[in-house]
Amino acid sequence: MDKDIPVDVGLIYEGERIRKANMFVDLAGPKSIGAELLRVAPMEKVKDKKVTIIGPDITEMEEGTKSPFGVFVEVAGKKMEEDLEGVLERRIHDFSNYIQGYMHLNSRDIIWCRISKDAAKKGLSLKHVGAALIDLFKSEFDVIEKMQVTFYTEEDATKKFIEDARKVFEKRDARVRGLKDEDVDKFYGCLLCQSFAPQHVCTITPTRTSSCGSISWFEGRAAVKVDPKGPIFEIPKGEEIDPLRGEYSGVNEATKKRSNGEVEIVYLHSLFGHPHTSCGCFEAIAFYIPDVDGIGVVHRDFHGVTPFGIPFSTMAGQVGGGVQSEGFIGMAIEYLRSPKFLQADGGYNRLVWLPKALKDRIENELPAELKDKIATEEDATEIDPLKAFLKEKGHPVVENWGKEEEEKAEDVTKGAPGIAVPELSMPVSGVPIAGGGGISITFKNAKIYAEKIIITRK
Repeated sequence: MDKDIPVDVGLIYEGERIRKANMFVDLAGPKSIGAELLRVAPMEKVKDKKVTIIGPDITEMEEGTKSPFGVFVEVAGKKMEEDLEGVLERRIHDFSNYIQGYMHLNSRDIIWCRISKDAAKKGLSLKHVGAALIDLFKSEFDVIEKMQVTFYTEEDATKKFIEDARKVFEKRDARVRGLKDEDVDKFYGCLLCQSFAPQHVCTITPTRTSSCGSISWFEGRAAVKVDPKGPIFEIPKGEEIDPLRGEYSGVNEATKKRSNGEVEIVYLHSLFGHPHTSCGCFEAIAFYIPDVDGIGVVHRDFHGVTPFGIPFSTMAGQVGGGVQSEGFIGMAIEYLRSPKFLQADGGYNRLVWLPKALKDRIENELPAELKDKIATEEDATEIDPLKAFLKEKGHPVVENWGKEEEEKAEDVTKGAPGIAVPELSMPVSGVPIAGGGGISITFKNAKIYAEKIIITRK
């Protein structure tokens, strides 16, 4: 490791969180722009160990500010192949978090990096970050003979870099779209996020890209080939237990083993029962909206509110961490293009809400008869307007709505003794609301019905 780096570098710092109170600057993240990209390049085009900064360095930034941020890594070697790009690119996240005082989250064009006050005080520069990444990559992968890194912090240059990176991402994603789960005899698993989500095991199949969006089935195969003992590993499919939900004995066994027994059953294509776990690097969240019996999807770049009345950030706090949150999953945006997209739950016929930018992005994949029936934030950000929109457009979920349930509800309450109260407050216990304790729910103008009331003296 380069002796000139002013902070420690090592596995011990993986998982380090830099809170806002200890933040010197934010690089990219939800309030700025950024991306990272790794490309395989010809040997003659890579100057080994070269680090370039286009824009201000950390030492030239003001404390408490945010900056655009691009990370462009170029690698060369006689045995390097294009299939390795996505795999090695994902390791930028891994190795960045080895650097004391430098936090890295997410991937592709949703990265978020943060420099601590302590690291800035010690004189940490992007030159040091680049040098550390080069040393770590080259010590881990013998196939990398030469490597150079370019950082972007100037806004226009970063925007151009992001635009070019997205073209590469699209090309990678398109490659796997013609392949089906039924065409292969093995899937792949990834543990790269376990430092942040200890029981999360990401399953990668031809129809299910990694939740972070970075690793397709082809890239998983390439990763195992070049690094057989690394964080990406083969998963034999085993018995297909439930083809609709996407349950396989091999996936269950691998997940149970790699999650230390915390997660035993996984449905790859359903929000209910045993949904796939979520890390924290997912690109989007699919969520069930019981009021309309439909599914919404919100992506990380959307800063408005969902029909639940909460933004992506609040929902992500509930979904991540490697837990199975029934009715929610973190996912790649590419999964919205999958022919198996939540097929056990109705797939596109159950999709009722998307942010407009995301809807525009996947418009060509949506069935023509549904495009105008899926609401965006321009149509609804609350339940009642969403209901009205879906009913007006004749969305398929409307057929499942409630005549029977409304009749049943009327029968249950008809003639039953009830208590009408103008206001009733109760504490939240066991309700999946981000933020935890100290929350209560207030019911306005409620009517309470009970078959029996038991009063116990303490």
